[in-house]
Amino acid sequence: MKKRRRLVLWGVSLTVLIALIALGSRPRPIPVDIASVVQGTLSVTLDEEGETRVRDRFEISAPVAGRVLRIELEPGDPVLAAESVLATFLPASPVPLDPRQRAEAGAAVEAAEAAVGRAEALHEQAAQERAFAESTLNRLRRLQEEGVSSEEALEMAQLELDTRQEALEAAEFAVRDARGNLALARARLQRFRFRAGDPGTGNPEAIQIFSPVDGVVLRRLRESEAVVPAGEPLLEVGDPRELEVVTDYLSNDAVRMRAGQAALIDRWGGDRPLGGRVLRVEPSGFTKISALGVEEQRVNVVMELEEPYENRSSLGDAYRVETRVVIWEAEDQVKVPVGALFRRGESWAVFVVENDTASERVVEIGERNRQEAQVLGGLAVGDQVVVYPGDSVADGVRVAPAAAGAASG
Repeated sequence: MKKRRRLVLWGVSLTVLIALIALGSRPRPIPVDIASVVQGTLSVTLDEEGETRVRDRFEISAPVAGRVLRIELEPGDPVLAAESVLATFLPASPVPLDPRQRAEAGAAVEAAEAAVGRAEALHEQAAQERAFAESTLNRLRRLQEEGVSSEEALEMAQLELDTRQEALEAAEFAVRDARGNLALARARLQRFRFRAGDPGTGNPEAIQIFSPVDGVVLRRLRESEAVVPAGEPLLEVGDPRELEVVTDYLSNDAVRMRAGQAALIDRWGGDRPLGGRVLRVEPSGFTKISALGVEEQRVNVVMELEEPYENRSSLGDAYRVETRVVIWEAEDQVKVPVGALFRRGESWAVFVVENDTASERVVEIGERNRQEAQVLGGLAVGDQVVVYPGDSVADGVRVAPAAAGAASG
């Protein structure tokens, strides 16, 4: 009896030992990331880095060569159209005259003054002669009415009046010409008397440049007082409320865009993306070298912001942002994470988790973005799929959620 018990105990012990050995030699499940197939809205976007810019910016430059006084305005200072003085500008200092030139200029002024006096005297003489001719004509008309004067005498008097009228007009033009020459002579002489560019002289030639728009100073290109050539940039002003975003897309992406498409402006510093819309796709492209040294054909796409200024007041000119243009969007779509997809020949496939086992399944995929893909067939809502399967995952391999697998190990 005791011998039989001992045999039974040995048999049970051996059975347990074999079971433990078998259990220990059984492969452990592979820890994997698992995601669910869901249903919802799917948007396909084209993403690129962009830059903000003020829509209507004005570059204020020197109207003529001369001296610009120190510009006190700082970038960000508000300005009002036709009221705020952006810069005070003095035309270039003339070349001073030497003694001989100064004497010649003075003599030219005296000669011009004499010419004006002579022209005015001739004008006065012509006026008197015209008045006398008119008086003579009126007297002969009265005599003709009384039958004393002849028709021929009356015609001669009319001709004399017309001649004196033309002489008077010529004298008026001569006076204008003489006065113009006098102004030129005085201006040449004033080149020595006044030194333009010195605000202490009270020079009336100073020019104040006013802001063309309500807004702020965007950039101050020149600060200190200096002599600058005509066209030298001084300031840039614009209205920061009128911002747009410009992004250069690959040309093969730009052809899929059109004006009016929705856009999202992200990574601008706020807690959520800003709404926008494609304003235009420029018709001309350009070549750009990528960070990898590859030549790319790019096209500028301009977008307008639809968000109120109060919600984006911290966003300024030439700020970096990320733009996403929505080229396709649909609701109630079955979606699977893009990380779960892999190629199997010419088809797409996934590993579906069934009874803690990975089962390879071919699926049909439609539109997709960087995170999700549209499922046209092969999966149903609620299916569990392996995300980013490694080389150790294969059809029929036991798997477990990564957290559970780490705990069991």
